[in-house]
Amino acid sequence: MFVSTAQIATDNPQRLITRLCKHWSHKFSVICDEQQGEIELNIGHCLLKALEGGLHVRLQAAEEEQIQHLQTVVGDHLQRMDSKPLPDFVWNRQAS
Repeated sequence: MFVSTAQIATDNPQRLITRLCKHWSHKFSVICDEQQGEIELNIGHCLLKALEGGLHVRLQAAEEEQIQHLQTVVGDHLQRMDSKPLPDFVWNRQAS
């Protein structure tokens, strides 16, 4: 199992969680509240948690190629969901 995490500085992490969960709810299994969201994509799992001043993202996938793809897809979608560009963020990967 591969895991990748990122911390994203944002003033409104709840808004990002809500928008991304709503966007993908027609395609994937989604659980969402004001503080966190979980999305079960066909290639892996995405967990979003609101923090003070930011958003914590945790991705999990069975294969390295899947985790790389998840990083790209989730990162791109988060950028599109915010009304202003998000600052650069770095994915931290580990095998579990």
